Amino acid sequence: MPDSKDAALSDLLTEDRRFAPPAAFAADARVNDAAIYDRAGADPAAFWANEAARVPWMTPWETVTRGQFPHVTWFDGGKLNLAHACLDAQIEKGRANKAAIIWEGEDGEVRTVTYRQLRRDVCRLANGLKSLGVERGDRVAIYMPMTIEAVATMLACARIGAIHSVVFGGFSAESLAGRIVDASAKVLVTADGGWRRGHVVALKDEADRALLHTPSVEKVVVLQRARDPFPCKMTPGRDVWYHDLVSVQPDQCPPEAMGAEDVLFILYTSGTTGKPKGIVHTTGGYAVGTAATTAMVFDLTDDDVFWCTADIGWVTGHSYVVYGPLQNGATVMLYEGAPDFPRRDRFWEIIARHHVTIFYTAPTAIRAFMKWGHELPELHDLSSLRLIGSVGEPINPEAWIWYHRHIGAERCPIVDTWWQTETGHIMISGLPGVTAMKPGYAGPPMPAIDACIVDDDGNEVARGSGTLAIRTPWPGMLRTIWGDDERFKATYFSRWGGRFYFPGDGAKRDEHGNLMILGRIDDVLNVAGHRIGTMEVESALVDHPAVAEAAVIGRAHELKGQAIVAFVTLKDGATAGTPGIGKTRAETCETLRQHVAAKIGALARPEEVYLTADLPKTRSGKIMRRLLRDIAEGRAVGDTTTLADPAVMGRLKDLYADTDG
Repeated sequence: MPDSKDAALSDLLTEDRRFAPPAAFAADARVNDAAIYDRAGADPAAFWANEAARVPWMTPWETVTRGQFPHVTWFDGGKLNLAHACLDAQIEKGRANKAAIIWEGEDGEVRTVTYRQLRRDVCRLANGLKSLGVERGDRVAIYMPMTIEAVATMLACARIGAIHSVVFGGFSAESLAGRIVDASAKVLVTADGGWRRGHVVALKDEADRALLHTPSVEKVVVLQRARDPFPCKMTPGRDVWYHDLVSVQPDQCPPEAMGAEDVLFILYTSGTTGKPKGIVHTTGGYAVGTAATTAMVFDLTDDDVFWCTADIGWVTGHSYVVYGPLQNGATVMLYEGAPDFPRRDRFWEIIARHHVTIFYTAPTAIRAFMKWGHELPELHDLSSLRLIGSVGEPINPEAWIWYHRHIGAERCPIVDTWWQTETGHIMISGLPGVTAMKPGYAGPPMPAIDACIVDDDGNEVARGSGTLAIRTPWPGMLRTIWGDDERFKATYFSRWGGRFYFPGDGAKRDEHGNLMILGRIDDVLNVAGHRIGTMEVESALVDHPAVAEAAVIGRAHELKGQAIVAFVTLKDGATAGTPGIGKTRAETCETLRQHVAAKIGALARPEEVYLTADLPKTRSGKIMRRLLRDIAEGRAVGDTTTLADPAVMGRLKDLYADTDG
């Protein structure tokens, strides 16, 4: 049955309902003075200069920033090394024996490494990469499960000045090959396999298929994660076991002094058309941006156990699993597997077992937790939590309230963060010791981030909705697209005469300056000449007490231009026939259509509603709406290799073909 306590969520969701920071939290918060916004806005360069003091520079920088969009530099003249900042500098601050990473494998194995031990492991691997011929500026592809060794590989590359390109372990051989070829990677670091829902994902087999098309790769380093008797083919002369490589290396490897504008990593992100874009991030500005935002947004203290659930194959994993927390001397929680294996309370077990204090996850995961019921987190002691957050896509107000109530126990501030692969670090978020959080709104722009809303002509919209734009540069911004600067300029700066950075998201602002992210502007539907955000319709659907998740897409319509189609999953225990949602599937769908009309208006009423047990999601929990569009438009379904369960698409196609709905 639907959660009776959640049935009254609408009572908490008045238009101006805001949640002030708990007094005890605000009193001790790292940032608890709202004047920070005025100070940063009055002199952004001085603000970032002050934040740069968090970073241990080997050579001081000379100029905070130079240039304008699209090409900007930060901290010119400065030299640093991000592995040194994450490890050596922390040891020098007395954290040598502090836990740097607590790792839990899906199979239950637990390992903890201190900052001293992690530096030793990073130095050994760095020396090993050097022995394979990796030099400063060479590209190293990383295709690994979520392990300590994956983090160590990123840091080892940073230590010797190699450029890492992490490829999510759920990507196919074809996707991996394309990224390796585009970056001309010299070495690939992978694993025999990784655990996912009780089974071994054969990463090395997939890598071998990719390597048939990657002539730049000279050596392959293979971590033995799956263990015997899992088969793993090794190619003599090319492949080397990770443990064999590092076991003979010295414990010391001097960090390379890198210029602030030297490239740190390339991370590929899919475009709406064409091949994936290799987003380039450099060292100095990214270091300052991630260190500062981690400290401010998460109110990080020396006693925190910080768990960002993202895979390191995504930018969230780069910035808030590795570089941001470690620069701040945090203890990082790292988990290899799925949130529902072997049971749906695995995340809550981990929080209780390891006394996690900060929990940062995706709205899609939160909605799944809602679907599974509040009874599961209530089985575990989550009292160690003091702050929770969301990342990846807009969080609907209903999920926000559920998260606040059942995970945060109505005492933990929620930081709802907006940023992108391209921005490098958080751009819009409340500060937990300052901001009165409003469900559904990410909050104000971060201090010194000049974000605004503009209309189609680039004129600022003081209040209301439009397109999100960034007016001035920021430290962690992308510098170019690898090998394609013209695409970089055309994609992000050609709109509005190059005056703004164009993120591609719609947004609206309330009277308090809080911003609600409405989703990609290409996800805004045009129904009979009216623009309706898919997120608005999804939020209205999830407002119904029986609904766990919803994905809304547009289908071509002869009269309206586009028709709204909704795919809906119900909460556990709620089925067609449950009181309040109809006796049959057809009645349930009609009930949900009318619910949307009542919440938004008749124009937003979905043309079709389909009840489904599952939605197509990546392993990180992101709903793949483009695949739903393929089904609705009758097109061949695109690449499904990144899905956690590719078989869900067949079930959805059958469902959509059933005209009885």
